[in-house]
Formats: sequence, C-alpha cells, structure tokens
Amino acid sequence: MEHLKPKHRGYYLLPNMMTMASLLAGFMGILWSIDGRFEMAAVAIIVSCVFDGLDGKLARLTNSASDFGVQLDSLVDLIAFGVGPAVMIHQWNTFEFGRLGIMASFLVMACGALRLARFNIQTGKISKKFFIGLPIPAAACTLATFVLFSSYIPETMTELVPGITLGLAFLVSILMVSNVRYASFKDAEVIRAHRFSATVTALLVFVLVASEPKLLSFVFFIGYIISGLIYTYFFLPLRGKSFLRESSHKIS
Repeated sequence: MEHLKPKHRGYYLLPNMMTMASLLAGFMGILWSIDGRFEMAAVAIIVSCVFDGLDGKLARLTNSASDFGVQLDSLVDLIAFGVGPAVMIHQWNTFEFGRLGIMASFLVMACGALRLARFNIQTGKISKKFFIGLPIPAAACTLATFVLFSSYIPETMTELVPGITLGLAFLVSILMVSNVRYASFKDAEVIRAHRFSATVTALLVFVLVASEPKLLSFVFFIGYIISGLIYTYFFLPLRGKSFLRESSHKIS
C-alpha cells in the first residue's frame, strides 16, 4: 500500500517552518540569557516548546513527515532545549557554584543530547504511550518555569534559589537518561475512547495554568516529573506482582 502524499509540495515547508520558529525562539532565549533578561529567556524556551509540539502535528496532518524533518527537529531540540536552558541557568545563578555550577549546566545539555539520541533509535521500536526518560522539552520547561516561579519566593528565602536551581538541573539531567516512564499523550486510541474526558481535562489544565502562569506552569511540570516516578516505581511493580499472582493461580 502506497504512503499518502501531501496535496501540495509546499506542505512539506509547514512543519519545517514550525521547527525553524522553535529554533528562533531557542536562539533568542540564549541571547536574552547572555543579556541577563532571564524571564524573557524562560518565555522563549516555553514558546520554542510550543512550536516543537506543532511541527510534528502539522507533519502528520499534511502527510509530510520525512527523515529530513526528524533529523532537523532533533538538532533544533538540542539547541533550544539543551544549550538554551544550560546557558540560562548558568548566567542566572549557578555560576555562583563555580565548577559545580558549570558541571550542572553542562549535564543539562549533555544528558539532553543523550536523551535525543536514545529517542531517535527507539522510535518505532517501543510503545507510543510512554517516553523512556524525561523528554528534553519537559526538562527545559521545568527549568524555564522555575525562573518564572522564583518571583513568588519570599525575599527572606531568595538565597535558596541558586541551590534549588542547581538541584533541579541535576534532577532533570538524571531523569532524562533514566528508565523512568513518562506519559507521551500520543496514544490516539485512548484519546478517541475518552475524547470528552480528555478534552475537559485539557481545558481545565489550560484554564488553571493561564490563570496564574508563573506559578502553575512550574507546578504542572513538577507534577509531570513526579507522575513518572510514581508510575515507574509504584504502579509498575504492583502490576508486576498482580501478574505474577494471576500466573501462579493459573498454574496451580
């Protein structure tokens, strides 16, 4: 059976234009980090993430997915979500820790590169329901939203912010190269089966985050990080034990 072709060759440009928009936002984030405009840099990373999500959807809608697009997307992700956040946190406050701060920033970029490489070779070989390891856009947005969230931290506790940033950098770096499973939200069958619930949930999350974006966007990404840890280290072992019990009953 022949693959569906896009109606017009120009459709191939649409996903790549979104990818280039993601790259531009990531590049602006790096420039703003160097200039000390950290909230702008954080917003740029989040905007880059939005464009990154749109390029894949456009490619599927227009039947214009290609190996070129996949490779381009991966390279852009490394710049926007690897280099961008690494520069941002170092320029913001992890420089205070000297070599340790440099290591934390480098790990964000290095583990992001490893995460992307693993994702590229696993594509098509594992279930689309889950990501293995924290996705690099989620890691980048966790750091970016913390920059925005930091304005809510009382002045008496601001001295803790660099240490929290350092800890978050190490945390997301480790999770990116871990075997922790994270929901991908790409399972079309589940979404179709629960279309109303999925729509209502998405709307509620959007309204909540939009009401207090600086506060709740960070809470959302921390919740996503915790959800993967709970699923991997609590629900999966329980499911395994349940399966073993059922198997033993059948054998007996």
